Amino acid sequence: MPAPEPARREAERLRQEIRYHDHRYHVLDRPEISDHEYDQLLRDLQELEAAYPELVAPDSPTQRVGGEVLPGFASVAHRVPLLSLDNAFTAGDLREFDRRVRAGVDGEAVEYVVELKIDGLTVALHYEAGELLRGATRGDGRTGEDITANLRAVRSVPLRLRRPAPAVLGVRGECYLPLEAFERLNAEAAAQDQGLFANPRNAAAGSLRQLDPRVTASRRLDTFIYNILYIDPPEAMPATQWGTLERLGELGFRTNPHRRLCSGIEEVIAHCEEWASRRESLPYEIDGLVVKVDSLAQQERLGARSKSPRWAIAFKFPPSQVVTRVTDVTVQLGRTGALTPTAILEPVRVAGSTVSRATLHNEELVREKDVRIGDWVVIQKAGDVIPEVVRSLPERRTGNEREFAMPTRCPECGAPVERAPGEAAHRCTGSDCPGQRREAIIHFASRDAMNVEGLGDELVARLLQEGLVRDAADLYHLGYEQLVGLERFGPKSAQNLLAAIDRTRKNPLRRLIFALGIRHVGERAAGILARRFGSLAALTRASAEELTAIREIGPKIAESVIAYFQRPDAPGLIDRLEAGGVSTAESSGAVLAPAGPLAGKTVVITGTLASLDRKEAEELVERAGGRPSGSVSRKTGYLVAGESPGSKLAKARELAVPILTEEEFLRLVQARDDGAGDDGAGDK
Repeated sequence: MPAPEPARREAERLRQEIRYHDHRYHVLDRPEISDHEYDQLLRDLQELEAAYPELVAPDSPTQRVGGEVLPGFASVAHRVPLLSLDNAFTAGDLREFDRRVRAGVDGEAVEYVVELKIDGLTVALHYEAGELLRGATRGDGRTGEDITANLRAVRSVPLRLRRPAPAVLGVRGECYLPLEAFERLNAEAAAQDQGLFANPRNAAAGSLRQLDPRVTASRRLDTFIYNILYIDPPEAMPATQWGTLERLGELGFRTNPHRRLCSGIEEVIAHCEEWASRRESLPYEIDGLVVKVDSLAQQERLGARSKSPRWAIAFKFPPSQVVTRVTDVTVQLGRTGALTPTAILEPVRVAGSTVSRATLHNEELVREKDVRIGDWVVIQKAGDVIPEVVRSLPERRTGNEREFAMPTRCPECGAPVERAPGEAAHRCTGSDCPGQRREAIIHFASRDAMNVEGLGDELVARLLQEGLVRDAADLYHLGYEQLVGLERFGPKSAQNLLAAIDRTRKNPLRRLIFALGIRHVGERAAGILARRFGSLAALTRASAEELTAIREIGPKIAESVIAYFQRPDAPGLIDRLEAGGVSTAESSGAVLAPAGPLAGKTVVITGTLASLDRKEAEELVERAGGRPSGSVSRKTGYLVAGESPGSKLAKARELAVPILTEEEFLRLVQARDDGAGDDGAGDK
């Protein structure tokens, strides 16, 4: 039975959302959701694809490892793919894994090695004649980033192996930041009014991706190595995973001492349950344990799926929960006027760091969870990252607790607070609210927006208080003499800030659109709008019909974009940004010209392309006026076929869809760029 249309739409929505969060987590190191929420998205997609196998596509997040190579580092092709692991969340999941393993080895006895799952960044190290020649990140599992210089700065990475060393050796492990080093790093960042890392995993990833290895060296990273990927001579490969860990230790690698060889799955389960309560005793963070079949011969027989091995699984811990008291509930004002209740907590340590506040999101949630000022509450870090209140403990109330009430007036400007029909958030209605102006500038300067380094929350507040800025455009008209006049702000600080501001003047248009803080326009939508319209001037003139004609831009975003540019202050803001030297147009003129060679055509890309990844190829399709798609139909204009194209190629042939090789595709889209000067569309 073919998949119904609602199932197809839901599968595509889940794929797009997972890809977005993959990019946030693996590339930008700035996750927006917890691991638990991400795992649920992936499970929902897996269940849909299991119910309707025709929905499975080669580029689905369920079919690949995940991650991208950052610009700034050379790419490295991994000799052996670095696969990810399937997850288990319950004892039942582990027993089901054991059942599949035993069936795969024809009922033979199976022993398991259980290791701690270190919350860090996967790295691969390559040695020849005992000398470290290359170190790389996992990347997409097949191609990673060459970070050899940075890994050489990590003291537990052997630059030369102990003798006798094999002729060639490739190993895999985890690079992580110990809790003490993480807290020191964030304390230093706070003292310099810089952004803080969300957790040690993100801090480790950011430290390894420094272009200056001296910065990496200062971060006190550490490693645990746990796998031999390949070895020459091959007969030097140990016969078991337990033997592998012992051999790695003999060669000089740091291996984790907390490992156990278990004779059956019930012993594995008991060990996992034991570590769920012991995890906070460690000087580093773990988010579970990894269960591996010990025999490498059995591992080979079990094999692997495209994404994960069949002989290993990750047991993920439930979120850590602790009890503390709510001392107050305050309201935080956002850049769009939204008022967010925040629980102020008696400081408590949870999942590796001290927590003193947790967002309550909106008044409805406060009522739903019945959280009162003075309550004892259960809190956890969702996905070990974001503090949240799980529930209140009414049985511990004394009668002195107070219910929270959303203010009827904005705490910053005194304007009425309203809640629009159909919305959960209350908003300040003030047209010139100083709190909204402050938060708008903070957002504008943030790392994912214009990225004005060194312009933190406190400095923004000082600039506003001194009357040096009223909005983000004023940043580009600041002068040296104005800044050195600030208390405790010397010549060097003034020069650094002005230099940081100057570096953002030529930022890509997508950053500027996102920085403006238009409601519902995130980074992804900002990129789509930048590519489609090519300039802020063109975007300000866009009609609702033009906006909603763009794939992935719905009525809500269109309405929000139009409302933003109709604000009385919007024209002046844009004029002053341009007067301050800020680029408000794509320097490359990369506009999605409807007159391109793919105008009006749907293009499907299948298989692996030699010179482009999937995202780059789809961007070329859009720049040439076409629409990328994941499925072949009679309406498909072209199928671009790379290596291992799969079933889509057969379907395209069946439907007589024109098929392009990678070279033919590149010639076609580049034809637009060669003639771009004739129609004013610009080059790529």
